[in-house]
Amino acid sequence: MTTSTNRNAAGFPQSEDLQIQAETFANDSWTWAQSHWLQILIAAGVAIAVFFLLHAIKGWGARLCKKGEGVANWYAIIGRAIAKTGNFFILMASIRLVTGYANPPQMVESTVEFLFTISAAFQCAIWLRELIFGAIEHKTSADNYHGSGLASALGIIRILITVVLFAIAAVMVLGNLGVNVTGLIAGLGVGGIAIGLAAQGIFANLFAALTILFDRPFRVGDKIRFDRNSGTVVSIGLMSTRIRSFIGEELVFSNKQLLDKLIENLSLRHHTRTKLPIGVAYETPVEKLEALPAMFREIVEQAGGTLSRASTEGFGASSIDFVIEFDVAGDDVPHAQAVRDKIIFAILRKFAAEGISIPYPTQTSYTAGPDGKFILPYPEHPEGTA
Repeated sequence: MTTSTNRNAAGFPQSEDLQIQAETFANDSWTWAQSHWLQILIAAGVAIAVFFLLHAIKGWGARLCKKGEGVANWYAIIGRAIAKTGNFFILMASIRLVTGYANPPQMVESTVEFLFTISAAFQCAIWLRELIFGAIEHKTSADNYHGSGLASALGIIRILITVVLFAIAAVMVLGNLGVNVTGLIAGLGVGGIAIGLAAQGIFANLFAALTILFDRPFRVGDKIRFDRNSGTVVSIGLMSTRIRSFIGEELVFSNKQLLDKLIENLSLRHHTRTKLPIGVAYETPVEKLEALPAMFREIVEQAGGTLSRASTEGFGASSIDFVIEFDVAGDDVPHAQAVRDKIIFAILRKFAAEGISIPYPTQTSYTAGPDGKFILPYPEHPEGTA
């Protein structure tokens, strides 16, 4: 039996039509119950079995959540999502699975379908919310963000995710009711654009905070360098990141401003490379000059470094220039500087033992008379000489 429905300007059925539909639903249900009572009993039994089965799965999810209690692992995340399954959704899912067998009238089947759609829409929103929350908690736990400003700001992120998911579910339900949601979606879109333009700075920093959270360019406690600034990351907040510079002051940068720069994460440095120029006197014999790279390698390795390069750089103004480049494992700059000091002192001792001198820049001035003849700074013929 079919009926036509009059709707008002908002798209909702009028009260008279609702009364007619209710009477039609009751009559069709009574006729169907009289003619299909056996199928209804069998379907009801199956629905009850499915209901308890889904409840058992929900209980299993709660136990799975307890298995990972205290740790933000995927056991706890999936278990918490399953445990959040609502009783109304379980009931409607059980009825929906058996309605085809009982062959109900069109209006009964449409009612069951409508109620199941409502429960499924909001239940999916709850599942997605729990999974997204769990993924964020898993990230913050794995990356050791506990105690940082970003971890406390995740409450705002949770609210935003909840509003978005349930707004989508509400639009789906209204569409299933027959309401024209095109205007509603357009209004939400215009309102979202207006809010986005008004708070674009806030959202830019929010998404920058999420980028720091998931992409992990740096973490709390890392030593970073950017532009002409360097220091240790103290906290990562929703809007800004605080950095304690190596000379003592605290630097505060907005998250977006910080991510727009070239960031060097010094804590992720595999090794520290040091370049050490050395000048050797021109009077040094060629044989000793040729033996210098092997000498440098031995000195660097004994000091705890790894030689990368030891070769001549060229002819300097007052010396033959050599360059040593060596690596020290890890990101400990003070340790690398201590190794550099050991290498410098060892080179000085070795040069002293080998009779190799490191010259310093010198300059000689000559004085000439009006006739252009050089005037020596000492007597041309010292006393007692011919």
